[in-house]
Amino acid sequence: MQSQETTAADVVFRLIPWFEANWKRFAYGAGLVLVAVFIFSFYSYRQNQTEIAAGQALTQVLAAGNSSGEADACLKIAADYSGTQAGQRALLEAATTLFTSGKYADAQAQFQKFLDTYPDNFFTPQATLGLAASLDAQGKGEAAFSAYQKAAGQTADQSVVAAAKFALGRIDEAQGKFADAAKIFTDVARTFPNSSTGMEAGRLAIELKAKIPAAAAPAPAGNNAPFTLSH
Repeated sequence: MQSQETTAADVVFRLIPWFEANWKRFAYGAGLVLVAVFIFSFYSYRQNQTEIAAGQALTQVLAAGNSSGEADACLKIAADYSGTQAGQRALLEAATTLFTSGKYADAQAQFQKFLDTYPDNFFTPQATLGLAASLDAQGKGEAAFSAYQKAAGQTADQSVVAAAKFALGRIDEAQGKFADAAKIFTDVARTFPNSSTGMEAGRLAIELKAKIPAAAAPAPAGNNAPFTLSH
């Protein structure tokens, strides 16, 4: 027992000179750690305060209900609080407001800006659908179809998937591609049976399937007039 105590004491006495020679290095390292902790704490505090301020600003704009100036107000919040969750929501709200106001080109630009700035965001599916709808409203069918396909490939928000697929069916229907449209509507009805979108898709699928034989039937012999669908 005495031998162990002596050995421990010897180790301590041997370490004392080493600590005395290196104490400045230890103090410097400890100081760096304290500075890093302070910076991290301060940054977290500032970030939290910024998030709170952005959230309050967005809430005030949405609560005001001023549709005429809402888009501009939301865009200002998005710029002032870029990177915050509220700032992201503000940009998406601005794009949505522009769309509902009939400013489809402006809405397209803001939806695209959202996707470029926040490509992996929680609201990416909604922004992709908004971009597709903006293109669709401007008559840019091919670009809209591609955007709807991309939105339909999202799995984060099933309501977005349903809306995007339904829009794809509508585009095919408008182009006279009744078989393709009926297939899409049938899929939507089967995948989302209890939703309003699914029920409407089921109804349209039945109507289109009834048109498919008539559309595919050859014109009567001796009749050179172009074939037209009766509505």
